[in-house]
Amino acid sequence: MAAAAGAFGVTVQGPLDGIRVIEVGTLISGPFAGRLLGDMGADVVKIEPPGAPDPLRTWGQAELDGHHFFWTVHARNKKAVTLNLRVPAGRELFLELIERSDILVENFRPGTLENWGLGYDVLRERNRGIIVVRVSGYGQTGPEAHKAGYASVAEAASGLRHMNGFPGGPPPRLALSLGDSLAGMFAAQGALAALYRRSVTGEGQVVDAALTESCLAVQESTIPDYDVGGVVRGPSGTRLEGIAPSNIYPTADGSWVVIAANQDTVFRRLCQAMEQPELATDERFATHVARGRNQDELDAIIGAWAAAREPADIIATLSAAGVISGPINTVAEVVTDPQLQARGMIADHFDERIGRNVKGPGVVPVLSETPGTIRSAGPARPGQHNEEIYRDLLGHTDAELADLRAEGVL
Repeated sequence: MAAAAGAFGVTVQGPLDGIRVIEVGTLISGPFAGRLLGDMGADVVKIEPPGAPDPLRTWGQAELDGHHFFWTVHARNKKAVTLNLRVPAGRELFLELIERSDILVENFRPGTLENWGLGYDVLRERNRGIIVVRVSGYGQTGPEAHKAGYASVAEAASGLRHMNGFPGGPPPRLALSLGDSLAGMFAAQGALAALYRRSVTGEGQVVDAALTESCLAVQESTIPDYDVGGVVRGPSGTRLEGIAPSNIYPTADGSWVVIAANQDTVFRRLCQAMEQPELATDERFATHVARGRNQDELDAIIGAWAAAREPADIIATLSAAGVISGPINTVAEVVTDPQLQARGMIADHFDERIGRNVKGPGVVPVLSETPGTIRSAGPARPGQHNEEIYRDLLGHTDAELADLRAEGVL
């Protein structure tokens, strides 16, 4: 993805070009927030303790030459330095970085920075404009703030896990750390809002993003439905209760397609496409409420129609009729999807660990004037940019860096 030309022909890497982000933390939620900011052009400096690299370097189910590739997804566009924040010399270097930065992203257990003498009050003394993005399991305040948090527990505690699966069965998890990713997205959103506010006031602030609350935020009307009507929403399998038709349907080759036609106008188009226009005026299906009450019967009718056809024929027929439908793709089909390819969403990252490109997700969202960019697949080794950051940016000499390495600070 190419960089964009800004004012006076100056090349910019994205809308956050010129913003420096310091990232301390590991695994998914904090690093995902850092990645999103880096995708938009921010200069992200990732700090790893000497001798204790981010475990994400060894995550991912594929392996090549001893390397794993989850790292490529969340470390892209970042620079890596090593730094021991538990010792005075390391803390002082950290504060020097804070003076020259705009955003700090961390996902430690609440109180960790304070225990190191690096709480927001200390950071603000060195840089009144610093924005501190804090990602944790339960938030920085409240009776459970001290607890460590993982996505699996956050998804469960927030009520999100309860709504997954099939009625009467155990609530399964999505085969992803969804809670971490949601928290990372809200954290990045908060950072952008705080950046704007700083442009007005000149003052930074704390962005407090919790995994549990991020999972809660996407649960639509579950809370008011319970508050007003005592409704405890539960799992509904492959459909949403009362929303019909919107389900998966079997096809002639044994695969499945999604057909979503719950809006009245779209449902009428579906009936025409199935050559069963009478369904649109049938009192069982004529309105949104009626279809919701009779969705088992309606799903059976649509399922019988779909089961006699090949998936490509179903999708082509419904698309031509203006009915929303699509396949259930595996990643093998996703990476060859022409729409995603045309949008740059299957993007090459040059991974210097193996000396070739590795495909990964593109930059979302797409901006018309200053699109985000993928500039690197991430640092191959911890401390790869120590000289660039500590010598070239902070002004320390090679001799000083050698001493700091000998002392275990770097």
